[in-house]
Amino acid sequence: MNRYPLWKYAILLVALLIGTLYTLPNLFGEAPAVQVSSAKVTVKVDQTLQSRIEAALQQAGVTADYVQFDGSSIKARFGDTDTQLKAKDAINKALNPDANEPSYIVALNLLSRSPQWLTALHANPMYLGLDLRGGVHFLMQVDMKAALTKKAEALTGDVRSMLREKNIRHAGISRDGNTVLVAFRDAEQRAAAIDLLKLQLPDVTWTPQADGGLAGALSPQAQTAVQDAAIKQNITTLHNRVNELGVAEPVIQQQGRDRVVVQLPGVQDSAKAQDIIGRTATLELRMVDDSAEAIEALKGNGPVPFGTERFMDRGFGPIIVKRQVILTGDSLNDAQSGFDENHNPAVHLTVDAKGARIMKEVSRENVGKRMAILLFEKGKGEVVTAPKINSELGNRFQISGAMTAQEASDTALLLRAGSLAAPMEIIESRTIGPSLGKENIEKGIASVTWGFVAVAAFMCVYYLLFGVFSSLALGFNVLLLVAALSLMQATLSLPGIAAMALALGMAIDSNVLINERIREELRGGVSPQQAIHLGYERAFATILDSNVTTLIAGVALLVFGSGPIKGFAVVHCLGILTSMFSSVVFSRGLVNLWYGRQKKLKSVSIGQIWKPEAETTDVAAKA
Repeated sequence: MNRYPLWKYAILLVALLIGTLYTLPNLFGEAPAVQVSSAKVTVKVDQTLQSRIEAALQQAGVTADYVQFDGSSIKARFGDTDTQLKAKDAINKALNPDANEPSYIVALNLLSRSPQWLTALHANPMYLGLDLRGGVHFLMQVDMKAALTKKAEALTGDVRSMLREKNIRHAGISRDGNTVLVAFRDAEQRAAAIDLLKLQLPDVTWTPQADGGLAGALSPQAQTAVQDAAIKQNITTLHNRVNELGVAEPVIQQQGRDRVVVQLPGVQDSAKAQDIIGRTATLELRMVDDSAEAIEALKGNGPVPFGTERFMDRGFGPIIVKRQVILTGDSLNDAQSGFDENHNPAVHLTVDAKGARIMKEVSRENVGKRMAILLFEKGKGEVVTAPKINSELGNRFQISGAMTAQEASDTALLLRAGSLAAPMEIIESRTIGPSLGKENIEKGIASVTWGFVAVAAFMCVYYLLFGVFSSLALGFNVLLLVAALSLMQATLSLPGIAAMALALGMAIDSNVLINERIREELRGGVSPQQAIHLGYERAFATILDSNVTTLIAGVALLVFGSGPIKGFAVVHCLGILTSMFSSVVFSRGLVNLWYGRQKKLKSVSIGQIWKPEAETTDVAAKA
């Protein structure tokens, strides 16, 4: 009756082994490390850089536990902080000879002390949140006025293109602040323009002027939409930049209408963190000036022509491009490396509908000329490539020429990395030291440990041997919960530790229901074996109901909450699921192992049973 088949015990054993395996990395702690990543989007991190770092450490007489390349950065782990600081100085000196123009970010970090065989099995510790691990916190202000100005500039170009397509003559298009001004000499032309622009640009309010012109401004709803889109794009771009640098579990989220919160756990160097956040490049497409004046300016025989700027083309030296921006990174949907019709390496670009219209017009008028793709980073621009326009372009076109397959792949990565829709500045910066995080971890672990001890002690005293089984099931629940969080690579924070402590108290409720149900059956005169069977069977429905309702509340917190609330909800929901398995399946497995083989069971150790007649008998008495 109370026996598990062998396959159920096999499942429990596998669950115990997996839980132990993926919980172990959290017990080894963290070691000081140095992380090297690119400080410019045009500088690549690869295996060659790893060899340079190893050579620099060897030359400085510094021994690392290991140096590894993880795809986006190179990390070197050391035995103590003194060695870590010495290694950082040696690496920084070797990789960044010019301190004013660093090519690489050399930052302090922390890595798990887990042995390599655990790491090879993808058994990694949980990420720790900012409140536990320490790190940096930034509050950034988005310049919404600049976003509206940028939209007005784009709107000016759209109006010019629309009027040209319909052959509507105008006397000039200009911009006054965020208002587009269109001058006309003919009232009929103005009337035709009003009909066209109202149809094509419904988000713009057009007002006739006394001088015979038109003034167009975005409606309040459209302005709000532009601002919302700008902050969402900035958040997406920041995610791309920070994730490429290998920062574990960054928190990047909107706060209010025009602010963004950025939290980077584990980063202790605030200056380096600002470099990470500052890596927000802007992409622009402009025409190259190949006029005689521009050529003479490149030779140093005169100033650059009016309306142009001098930039550096990667690998080709200086180049002069026009100031007028044809297209920005906002219109670029995708950039992938591939091959052209001649099987030469190429970059295939895809732009949105507005970008396709602009590219079609510009390319039609400039066949045979060069178009430069510029990347602006930290206020400095660099020409990524300057291909020649061979034919009229649409929403899909390609860049090909003197490039290798690797260069095509790198160029595609740069182009699709994203750009900011509006400038941002850091208005608040805080650093949470590792000492405070360590104190929070110690207190959090102490609270969970003492909570477990108190619950286990009560269960053992009140339910005797069944209390021991319940306590073992509770420990198995904690093991599964930590293993699940580690497998998910979830971020543990103080609210998460609070949810873990709460899960202990809630998980034991299921065993209390089971134990009391067994007592109730024994009071009714049922045999011990039958009482154990009925206790688990009849308590399960109540356990399921109570856990499902609690899970619904946890899912609501997960869906509608944010930040600390969501961190609490993740651990809370996982704790409910693991407690269902441990309290019902695992505890019954222990009971079946102990009592299931006894065919003529006369008593069970489950504490005092209070009978209805007010007489008491020990459970050790015969049922």
